Amino acid sequence: MKHLSKVLMLLTIPLTLQLFFFPLWQITLEAPQYPEGITMFIWINKITGTTEYTLQNINILNHYIGMKYIEPDSIPELKYFPWVVIGIAFLEVLGLFWYNRWYYLFIGALVFALSCLGVYDFYLWEYDYGHNLDPNAPIKIEGMVYQPPLIGSKMLLNFNAISLPATGGYLFLLGNIFGFLSFVLFPKKK
Repeated sequence: MKHLSKVLMLLTIPLTLQLFFFPLWQITLEAPQYPEGITMFIWINKITGTTEYTLQNINILNHYIGMKYIEPDSIPELKYFPWVVIGIAFLEVLGLFWYNRWYYLFIGALVFALSCLGVYDFYLWEYDYGHNLDPNAPIKIEGMVYQPPLIGSKMLLNFNAISLPATGGYLFLLGNIFGFLSFVLFPKKK
């Protein structure tokens, strides 16, 4: 029990680095013409889909309603998020050697703050794509915006847009819980 906090900190490292192997977030569009849905996966360094044509199909749909094309190369977060994840993992590794309760709190607070910033950045990205529409779009509906929900589902015309964490997001959350517990369960000095 004495070293449980250190074991929990050790577990945060693979749960942080797994973000290179599993997508962080997913957005699925369901509609009568797509009964199986179209799912786009957002990773820390790329955007993929259920097929190699997913992003192309989403961009075609976006064109009709005036949304910008989703071009992964033009999204700066996909270039620097991998470095942020490596930095977090490095701090977690340091926590194994610098076994200090307040350092564990610092790591937990930093990861929480960065996660909140990431979610806010994602919201802004969705807002921009859903509100800044091309006035010359083939389909225009007065007052309609196409911002997917941050979390949950929302009807956008005849599409049900579902936005949820993907495998990597849930595993990263588990790592954050372990990091918090590593601080809470840190042995108190007698």
